[in-house]
Order: sequence, then structure tokens, then C-alpha cells
Amino acid sequence: MSIAALLSEIDEHGRATLTLNRPEMHNAFDDTLISALTSELKRLERDKSVRVVLLAARGKSFSSGADLNWMRRMADYSFEENLTDAIELADLMKTLANLSKPTIALVQGAAIGGGVGLVACCDIAIASENVSFCLSEVKLGLIPAVISPYVAAAIGPRATRRYFLTAERFDAAEAHRLGLVHEVVRPDELNARVERLSHQLLQNGPQAMASVKALVAEVALSSLDDDLIADTAERIAEIRASDEGREGLSAFLEKREPNWIKG
Repeated sequence: MSIAALLSEIDEHGRATLTLNRPEMHNAFDDTLISALTSELKRLERDKSVRVVLLAARGKSFSSGADLNWMRRMADYSFEENLTDAIELADLMKTLANLSKPTIALVQGAAIGGGVGLVACCDIAIASENVSFCLSEVKLGLIPAVISPYVAAAIGPRATRRYFLTAERFDAAEAHRLGLVHEVVRPDELNARVERLSHQLLQNGPQAMASVKALVAEVALSSLDDDLIADTAERIAEIRASDEGREGLSAFLEKREPNWIKG
């Protein structure tokens, strides 16, 4: 699939790369790009050949958030029309965050507003050392409501309060300290680092990784009680008894590669 605002490709290893392709607009998103990205993520979710999803961007910016022309149109929208737009953006963030396949953000340029939300929704984020981040909504008299659950989960409520309130820019080193990104590398190392990291993911059981994502989503919001303990025990029992779990253990004991590793 290839459209003006979004590029999508899948390599022979099952790595899908989605590339925001509005460099002249700093990869700002409008309703068209939101719809395209959401639809493509859902298609990749259904595609059993896809093992890992990479989110990248062309140009100087990763994403500057909402497109100004889109925002101008929204200024004349009714409450109902604004709600429809907000729900579509919320669906994009939820779809990305809940994808059963591992996701990696390649942050090569500035991420502003909703662009920070995209980074926070990915399982892993690698950033170039020269990039910056900003949650700028309050400067416009707005709030980063739709992305707030994902940003707060990534950097914690204390840091979220500060950066939502101040709308100050912060650099890649601070993003790393906060936990928004996992690693910071030189610009010329970004693609190679993500290549190695995605290769590492391809060595792991697809079903196990999907189950891990569901597990983390559950335990992160749960109290440590008997119900949670019982739930985690059931989850490991299910994966051990699955075909993939049996294959992984057999391969380990037989000192061979499991059947999900290609080549």
C-alpha cells in the first residue's frame, strides 16, 4: 500500500514499516492521514506474515502533531463534529498501543503534540540525539487529552504534569531520562540500531510476544492481589500448553532454532 501521506512495506522477514510521508508539512496529521494510518495498522494486525511493525517518518520532523489547516477547519466545527474527529484520533492511538505485534518508533526528528503520543504508544522508541519533543497544546488553549493515557504511562504522572503545563521543549536526553524513549543514538546509527533490535524481536515467539503485551497491559493497571496472582498463573499455563510454547521448549532442549525463525 502506498499513498501520498503514508508509505507501507513488508520485507521478507515479516517486518512492516509504516512511514509518515508529509515531510513538507513536518508529518503533521489530519483526518486523512489519521484514517489511513489507523486502517493500515488494522490491516497489519490481521496479516499473519507480519511479525514486527516499525513506525518511521521522512524529513526533518517525526511529526509536528495536528495539521494547521485541519485545525483551522476544526475551529468552525460543532461540538459533535469535534467529538467525531477526536474519537478518530483516539482510535488511532488505541489501535497502535494495542497492536498485538511489537512496535518500534524510529524518531529521527522533532515530535510535537500528537507526535509525542505516537511515540508513547509504541512498545519501543529509539531516538536520534538531535531530536526534541514538546507537548504544546496549552499554548493554543487546548489540552493533550487523547494522548494523555499513553504519555502518562510512559513518563509517569509527575513528569506529565510538568510538560503538559509548561509546553516547554525537551531534548532526546531528557526524553530518555523520563522513559519516553528507550535509547538515544547518533542520527547515522538510527536505522542500524532498529535493524538489530527488530532482528532480536524476530527470534522470539510471536504468540508469546502478543501474550506479553496483553500481560503488561493487565498487570500495569492491577493491584497485587490473589486475583492478579491467579490470572498470571493461568496465563503462563496457557502459553506453556500452546503449540508455540511446546515448540519453543523443545527447540531449546534439542539445541535447535524454533520454527518461527526464518533463515
